[in-house]
Amino acid sequence: MIALASDHVGIDLKKEIMALLDEMGLEYKDYGAYTKERTDYPIYGARAARAVANGECERAILICGTGVGISIAANKVDGIRAVVCSDCYSAKLSREHNDSNVLAIGARVVGPDLARMIARIWLETPFEGGRHQKRIDMIARLEKGLDIE
Repeated sequence: MIALASDHVGIDLKKEIMALLDEMGLEYKDYGAYTKERTDYPIYGARAARAVANGECERAILICGTGVGISIAANKVDGIRAVVCSDCYSAKLSREHNDSNVLAIGARVVGPDLARMIARIWLETPFEGGRHQKRIDMIARLEKGLDIE
């Protein structure tokens, strides 16, 4: 299950991502926003991030104007590794090397076709593990306020 969330700016692009998920046969849950009435992205970013952190959803895709604000909000939830991607290469490596579990996209930065390509690559790319796991473990220690050196 993929968690989806956006603010009012991201509504239209979120619909494009929903169509992609339907094409891919992936289930999703929409955590809002549901209208284009002005709203606050941290609310929706946190809802989706918490769904990932508590295991209700495997990953999340978040959308706001730039992707930056909603990713910052999501990254405040323990266990979340949210990345903002505007290109396919970063989407691929964020999965292979960083085991990102939340993808953020900027609706004012990325058009619908590119957003679909980024999301597809991100969803289809597995985490490589191995040498990268050590760094993921270090990030988890940082979240807990522990030393990593």
